[in-house]
Amino acid sequence: MRINKEQRVGVFVDVQNLYYSAKNLYKAKVNFSQVLKSAVAGRKLVRAKAYVIKADIKEEKGFHDALEKIGYEVRSKDLQTFTGGAKKGDWDIGIAMDMIELANKLDTLILVSGDGDFVDLLQHLRRAMGCWIEVMAFGPSSSSKLREEADEFIDMDKFKVKYLMKY
Repeated sequence: MRINKEQRVGVFVDVQNLYYSAKNLYKAKVNFSQVLKSAVAGRKLVRAKAYVIKADIKEEKGFHDALEKIGYEVRSKDLQTFTGGAKKGDWDIGIAMDMIELANKLDTLILVSGDGDFVDLLQHLRRAMGCWIEVMAFGPSSSSKLREEADEFIDMDKFKVKYLMKY
């Protein structure tokens, strides 16, 4: 891992992606405090954003408050319900816009997601904007193209004890 204590870093966490990866792969919860600590790795944190979908469940407010106490700026969006009952909620465009807007203020951008939809974004940030890109995700649920596009991929699966908590 390329660590320079003077690097300005931004951390962008796709909470739903991590939540469902941990739940489906390991039947566990994510330790978001440890995720942030590992992502920053002693460098200068400029921004840490956690993107969440509001699902109207009672534990939600406490979870969002906990994320803020850890040091994340929580961005939330309502779950969309479509005619026919289908539900959708994702932050892909919001995450992409935030990363592009903050890129010139950062040395390293850290995407915490395994979602392959971010490949084009990473290509743009690396090639057009000259940014160093790190991706953190659970290997088994992350896109191989996303891993290849990152300058550095941190496989959270290799350190499950550190990143997971029991229900």
